[in-house]
Amino acid sequence: MPKYEKILVTGATGFIGNHLIKYLLKSESFEVIATSTDIEKTKKCDWFDKVKYIQYDIDTQDNEDLYTFFGKPDRVVYLAWGNLSNYNDLIHIEKFLPNSYLFIKNLVQNGLKDIVVSGTCFEYGLVEGCLSEDISTNPSNSYAIAKDSLYKFIGELNKNFDFSYKWIRLFYMYGDGQSENSLLPLLDKAIKNGDKEFNMSGGEQLRDYLDIDEVVKNIILISTQTKYINQAINCCSAKPCSVRSLVEKYLENKKYTMKLNMGYYPYSIYEPMAFWGDDSKLKKIKEMV
Repeated sequence: MPKYEKILVTGATGFIGNHLIKYLLKSESFEVIATSTDIEKTKKCDWFDKVKYIQYDIDTQDNEDLYTFFGKPDRVVYLAWGNLSNYNDLIHIEKFLPNSYLFIKNLVQNGLKDIVVSGTCFEYGLVEGCLSEDISTNPSNSYAIAKDSLYKFIGELNKNFDFSYKWIRLFYMYGDGQSENSLLPLLDKAIKNGDKEFNMSGGEQLRDYLDIDEVVKNIILISTQTKYINQAINCCSAKPCSVRSLVEKYLENKKYTMKLNMGYYPYSIYEPMAFWGDDSKLKKIKEMV
């Protein structure tokens, strides 16, 4: 690896992108190029003056050679995606999917040799149990359909252009900067307000959770390895955890007592009751380090 590997991070101000850039900057091996649509929001990030920032709106598709435009990066980590508050919005299929594909195609046809793209565990669909990368995908919401389609589009693109790709299927994440409408930020808000009761679902769903710091470490490990190229890799803990247990442990760590009003919200019909990831590939990657 050269002393400075130039890495372009799209979606730089998002939950994952923000943490990923902070992690990359801890190493002298990477020169970070960051891009997003809102420069004013980006200026508020504490890493803004430590990276090469290039403002760009992926939805415009107004550059003939994005590879040169972004300084000919050695690798791209593609995290950009919108409207994650509504997985069923058709905008995922009608806008984000085609624009993401055209952005990636522009890069590789102009010279990019390595790209890492974030996928989702929802690509597997309404499947119970331990999910390995070998099972067939069967997405059941617009967001997952769009991501699964992009994965397949990139596979077809790879038949026509010389580049390698890694597709990272992300499971559940938590940490600083997470959407305020996510479970733990809502719990934090209730604690801050001094609430004595917290409304939630029945809490018996089994999920696969990882701290965001572990997620970005895994992304770097996956992106730099050479064993599993041009395929999907789960980024997960492989440890099923109930939502109730997650909340109770969080309250215990915060040393805060609160009644959990379980069953207040119904279980989601868009997710299986119990699923978690198979981390066999990820384990082998870690063993190579």
